Amino acid sequence: MSINLHNLPKTTKDRKRVGRGSSAGGGTTAGRGTKGQKARTGSSIPVHFEGGQLPITQRLPKKRGTPVRRLKYRIVTLNVSHLADYAEDDKLTVESLQKKGLLRRIDKFKILGAGEISKALIVEAHWASNGAKEKIEKAGGKLTLI
Repeated sequence: MSINLHNLPKTTKDRKRVGRGSSAGGGTTAGRGTKGQKARTGSSIPVHFEGGQLPITQRLPKKRGTPVRRLKYRIVTLNVSHLADYAEDDKLTVESLQKKGLLRRIDKFKILGAGEISKALIVEAHWASNGAKEKIEKAGGKLTLI
């Protein structure tokens, strides 16, 4: 059986062709209402226009100065399970991470407690979660907070 594509029902509706006379269903005002600025041809009112009221951009005081960046450093996090990968000679310090390029000089370092640790490590960090502290000490290591 062949399908005639011309007889299938339409999936989209045709747009209404306004301004083609009253018998076409969109004559006279063509859906623009009667009179007024928006009924005229070529009218386009900017989005920020407030009908003659003083615009909000003029009512507000001028913003002066440069914006203040509150947090200049990044907080780099590392899970307990990855500490052994970055440690050298069973020590993991902020300086060693800076040498490897994981931290910038101003960045802060935090240890999170996801995963397990089997090696005793001496770890130095700015912050550590309670779970991370427990796991490092349970493995026989030492955690020093800067």
